[in-house]
Amino acid sequence: MELDEKLESLLNDLRQYRDELRVQMHLARAELRDEFEELETQWEKLQPRLESAARDAAEAGKEALDSLAEAGEALLKGFKRIRDDLK
Repeated sequence: MELDEKLESLLNDLRQYRDELRVQMHLARAELRDEFEELETQWEKLQPRLESAARDAAEAGKEALDSLAEAGEALLKGFKRIRDDLK
């Protein structure tokens, strides 16, 4: 999978998990709500960078793209953990 496709896939996964969690958060425990709010702050910072990197992948340095992908994967892991705790 090309790096730009990987970033696009990561961005789509992040959007999906985030949207699912936003619907469920009104029922969540306070500690999970706090954790989600922290992830939400990270998402707001990371989303524009991921979108830009996915568009400009051919021009961006691999190291910068790898760093964004790593940050996105960490954020996705946090969203997944909260989703699993809600079940």
